[in-house]
Amino acid sequence: MTLKDDSQEAEPQPASRRRGAELESALLDAAWDELSEKGYDGFTIESVAERAHTSRAVVYRRWASKPEVVTAAVGRWASRAQVDVPDTGSLRGDLLAIFRRANATRAPYAMLMSARLGAYYAETGTSFADLRETFLSGRTSAIDAVLDRAVARGEVDPVKLTPRVRGVAFDLYRHELLMTLKPVPEDVIESIIDEVVLPLMRA
Repeated sequence: MTLKDDSQEAEPQPASRRRGAELESALLDAAWDELSEKGYDGFTIESVAERAHTSRAVVYRRWASKPEVVTAAVGRWASRAQVDVPDTGSLRGDLLAIFRRANATRAPYAMLMSARLGAYYAETGTSFADLRETFLSGRTSAIDAVLDRAVARGEVDPVKLTPRVRGVAFDLYRHELLMTLKPVPEDVIESIIDEVVLPLMRA
């Protein structure tokens, strides 16, 4: 019988170490998953580190507190869920496309922002509106882009596009979403657009 020569066994290779953007991405994915499953109350730095297969010290080197980790995780998810600006040739078609895509991509985000972050808002003294504004700062929203294009087509009266009127489509959509915590049905989206938004904006 041939004895096994331990000296000839291959040395175990150390696990590859994640660094930089790769590590940060793994941490924020873990933070988002923890937040989605447990909400802010059940969210801990320890659980994020465990899910990301790293240590608390690694998390704390990037974010000094639990609210900072949550803000970064929510912001990253929001940037990934941005709705593309459609171009269907009409304002009605563009708005329908925006809200259909929002149902598919942003509904889970909006529901989490409402239902899971109550303790976050209380701890930080902020609101859903404050958090949303942080991530939208400096950007043109998809709705603003399609409204500007509708003005250029002569489809909308620019005098009627006050800030409140510009925001009414999304405000009504978001209200429905947060009241039901479900994607907004097609007939409700059409009602918002046909009964409220277009009559307010058309020349």
